Amino acid sequence: MHPGEILVTVAIGFTVFGLIGYGVSIYNGLIAMKNNIGRSWANIDVLLKQRHDELPKLVKTCEQYMQHERAVFDKLSEARSALMSARSVGERAEAEGMLTRALGKMFAVAEAYPNLKADQSFLQLQTRISQIENQIADRREFYNDTVTTYNTRIQQIPDAIVANWLALGPAELFKVDETDRQDVEIRFAAAS
Repeated sequence: MHPGEILVTVAIGFTVFGLIGYGVSIYNGLIAMKNNIGRSWANIDVLLKQRHDELPKLVKTCEQYMQHERAVFDKLSEARSALMSARSVGERAEAEGMLTRALGKMFAVAEAYPNLKADQSFLQLQTRISQIENQIADRREFYNDTVTTYNTRIQQIPDAIVANWLALGPAELFKVDETDRQDVEIRFAAAS
């Protein structure tokens, strides 16, 4: 072999190994991003479970004071059932919105019960649930950022080629229900 042939062979070898390395790098990046979506969803699930565990305590505390507010408890129960049966991200988002609205209604109705508002257990549960709601909102934002980054990468060249080869499709964003975007009507009781 001539030195020129050796040089061409070495250049072709480096090019092939470079392309293979680049492809493996893209593959590993896409797999890591896909796993990050699962991990960020699991982080949301942890908080949802914590909130779910607090709800029976809240209902028990409120029922002592709000015997005439059965509709509030029914909506909360309906929302919890919807959440338990939700499977997809979209179904989960819809059930989460329903539960958030039911909790908001319960806290709004609780304003009419001064003894309940003064109950230490109620105040602690209200604070705890509000903290969890804030953490859920943060985790949803992180989840959606992760999904958006992943969805963008699998649509860009050269990542799209590897994603297509691996049959990686877009992930679903956690979207807010349309009713959660509407203005909330607030009414204050007239002072006696």
